[in-house]
Parts: sequence; C-alpha cells; structure tokens
Amino acid sequence: MKIMKTAVALALVCSAPWTTAQTPAQPGGPWVADLGNGRYQNPILYADYSDPDAIRVGTTFYMTASSFSNAPGLPLLQSTDMVNWELVGHALPKLVPAQAFATPQPGKGVWAPSLRHHAGKFWIFYPDPDFGVYVITATSFAGPWSEPHLLLAGKGIIDPSPLWDDDGKAYLVHAWAKSRAGFNNILTLREMDPEARTLLDQRGKDIIDGNKLGGYTTLEGPKFYKKDGYYYIFAPAGGVEHGWQSVFRSRTIAGPYQDRIVMAQGGSTTNGPHQGAWVDDLKGRAWFYHFQDKRAYGRIVHLQPMRWHDGWPVIGEDKAGKGTGEPVLMHDKPAGKDSGIKAPPAGDEFNAAKLGQQWQWNANEAPGWYELNAKQGSLRLHAQAAPVGGSVRDVPSVLTQKFPAPAFTVDTRIAVQGDLSRAGLVVLGIQYAWIGVQQGKNGRELVLATCAEPAAACKEQVQVLRPLDQGADKHADKQALYLRAQVSDGAVVRFSYSMDGKQYTLAGQPFTASVGRWVGAQVGLLATQAPGASGAPAYLDADYFRVGK
Repeated sequence: MKIMKTAVALALVCSAPWTTAQTPAQPGGPWVADLGNGRYQNPILYADYSDPDAIRVGTTFYMTASSFSNAPGLPLLQSTDMVNWELVGHALPKLVPAQAFATPQPGKGVWAPSLRHHAGKFWIFYPDPDFGVYVITATSFAGPWSEPHLLLAGKGIIDPSPLWDDDGKAYLVHAWAKSRAGFNNILTLREMDPEARTLLDQRGKDIIDGNKLGGYTTLEGPKFYKKDGYYYIFAPAGGVEHGWQSVFRSRTIAGPYQDRIVMAQGGSTTNGPHQGAWVDDLKGRAWFYHFQDKRAYGRIVHLQPMRWHDGWPVIGEDKAGKGTGEPVLMHDKPAGKDSGIKAPPAGDEFNAAKLGQQWQWNANEAPGWYELNAKQGSLRLHAQAAPVGGSVRDVPSVLTQKFPAPAFTVDTRIAVQGDLSRAGLVVLGIQYAWIGVQQGKNGRELVLATCAEPAAACKEQVQVLRPLDQGADKHADKQALYLRAQVSDGAVVRFSYSMDGKQYTLAGQPFTASVGRWVGAQVGLLATQAPGASGAPAYLDADYFRVGK
C-alpha cells in the first residue's frame, strides 16, 4: 500500500467529517468469477475456503473445505457449472469433542477434508491433528450429516483421502503434521473396512517419502484416485506460500510410486498453487481446483484446466511443453449447466428465521448467544462475559464471516442496551480492530480499539472517538450508530461511523488486517460484558450487515 499523502493522513488522524455520495453497501457478492461471456476469472472463490475438495455426482458439483476451529464447520458448497458456487450449509454443527472447542482454539479443529460419493452416500473424511481422523456421511449433501465417527485416533494424522478399489477393498492415505507427530513429508497407506468404521492394519505402510525425493519438503494434502489401471495420488509440497502440485502414480496401490511436478507458479502471479481436487466436467474434460495463500484474505480457490498426456495430468498452461503447467487467470468455462451468477452469501438483513449460512462463531455455539425474533428484522447479540481488556481472539461468541473479495465495504446499524464492555463491528485476525461502544468511566463511549501485537496477552490501544452519554441522553439506551469498514486491496481497513447514516466520519488511522492461525481475516460483530456485571439485559441489536463493493 502506498504511503498516504500528508493531508489525507492528517484527516484520518484527526477524524475529520467525511461526507460520501456512496450508498450503503447492498447485500450480495462483491466478487464474481463468471465473466458472463462464456469465460471465468480466477479465483472462482475469493474467500477462505482452504484445502478444497470437490466431486461431481451426476450433473451437480460439490465442494467442502477446511474450517479449523470456527463453528459450524465443514462448509458445503454446490454448483452446476464449476464456477458459480452456492453455500448450502455446513456438515459439522459443532466440533468434537464439544468441550474442547467450547473456547477458541486457533489453528486447531478441522484440517484438510476429503469429500467422496460412494455406495449412494456422501462421505467426508476430516482430520483433527490433535485427535485423529473422523468420518461423517449423508444421503443428501445439504444434510443432515451423521455424528463424527473416530476412524483413526492419534496425534499428527492429517489430510486423509479414501479410495474404494475395484475388488471391494477400501484404503486410506494420509499425511503427517510435524507439530504433533514429530515428523512430516511422508504419505502413509492404511487398509480399512468398506464402511470406514475400523482399520484393518496396525500401522500401515509409508508409501511415499518426500525426504528421499530431491527438493521435497512438507509433502501433504494427498487426494487418492484410480484411472486406467494406475493409482494416482495428487499431493502438494514445498509449503502453502511457495510450493507446487505433484502427482504420484503406480500400477500397485502400495507402490513404488513415480513422481512428477504437474503445476508450479512459473511465470504466473499465483503463488504456491496448492492442494485440491481433480474433477471432470459434463463432457468429461478434466479440471483441477486448488488454493492460493493470500495471507489476510485466506486460502482462496482457483480452477485450472487439466489434460492427460502419456498417463500424467498436466494442470494449467504448459508453456514449456515439459509436463508442468502454471496457473491461468482466465479461461473458457467448463461444460456444465448454466444456473446464473451465484456466490456464497456475504451479508445479512436478519429477516429470516436463521442466520445466513456464511456466519460462523469463534468456538462452538452455546445457547442464548443470539436471537432473531426479539426485534423484527434484526439480530440481537446477547453480551457474553469476557475479561475487560482481554483479547477478542479469546471470546467464543464473536460472530464472523470470511473476507469475500479483495476490496469490499461492510455497513451495519447497531443499537446497544445495558452494561456492555465491548459492542460493535470487528475485523479479526492475529491482529484485530473493532469500532463500537465501550463502557467508560463517565458513561458510554464510541471507540476504535486495535490490537497490533500477535501475542495472546495483547493490550488493546483504545481511541475514544466521541462520548455517547451526554445531557438528556446520559441514561438513554439503544442510541443508533452506523458503523462502516471499507477494505481495499492489501487488506487495508478504514473504519468510519455516522450518527445519521448520511455523513460518515473516518475513525483513526487505517488498519491492515492480518491472517489468523491458518485462516484469513474475518469480519463480524461482538458484544461482551464484564464478568459479574449486573443481571440486567445487555445486548447489541444489529438491523443489518451489508457487504458490497
């Protein structure tokens, strides 16, 4: 981000009034991948759908992704053309063990899942690096999904991918997390019963050892397939920011496996093309989904053309003709059914009986955190006890959604009731900032608070923007506030506020959003009160949460 000119910087520091002709951001997606002319642009999802896996069943395409410690987990996305995706739910209402995720656990929880359709059912195999590999199933993709079954207990067992072979036998290949297992860069094969209830061996066999391959580090994220008598394992290596996509093949399931790098950054602008899924379109042409690590924006999803040559996949554009492609930014769309422009939701008017599908909590939801029927057309977020001055990262009841585009605007109108220590609009990551209401020594204040240190004990820097309890309003509740966060390229956030929804005042200096623990930055709402606060109701009412360009 270029250094701002002195006059602009002074205006920000002084919080000068700022009148804008912009209308409030309207509900809808601020990023659209479908160009409307038979072509698409990457990424197809400019949001943190990390470690995507996708399949086709009949004429419909399905996708899930990592969700780490946010709840609900395992997002369920659906498409008819491989480019326009709808978010239809989550497969995991609460993370298990439930008590372990009653409080925020950054970087833990649901790591890279595998999605399959077999024997008339959808299957998701997902790893928790601290507990093991779980399996859930459903007859309908949107759910309900079964309770998680712990197929393989243990620490550091990650990125599982199943394969049901032609002879009826079933297998699982997985990777290892060095942070828990003490080693990584190895893929291990296990035999399991076809119902994925138990494993049929004691330890399995390490079938691919990246330490024996020149230049390989952090081999992980395997996806298991079979084609034309070959067993294929698609697996990235080299790390999420600077790595590449490899494929391994063998005539026998236990190896030995040949290896080839089939996609790397090359001369493209897409760093570390990493971990995803091979899917055929409706005409049988091959495609590959993968993610790109974009720091504060998370791990965003790209779609690459793929072709087979001499029994090997080539992903992206192979400019050198050597079998290693590089990512493309635009391409003709796959063969699918045109169902119009669609995108995961990125805003909520709070008019429905449920929260929008995009919302997630900072930990497993507990009863009484919110209501949608307390006031017509609004969300009531009940203040939960949290240490005054403690980190927002440690608050379970923060309601968040993903950054949906490189540049976007969030508008919300809130009113507060009762003794709240914090209430407002938050941008959450390892570093975070929020704008809203706090209880000061002389009454309520409108503040901008930032936490610029990644340490858990970060002390918020609080700037009082204006007192709210003055004169006849000293004891008034439910004073309406209009809050705005404008995010520009580079994840630079400019907060502003208004008392009438027309004239906005910039608040403080720009804040650069940061990555979370394995996740991108998130934006949402929070309401807390001091432990032991009076029993009188304390809450935030939000009339809407609008996300637009």
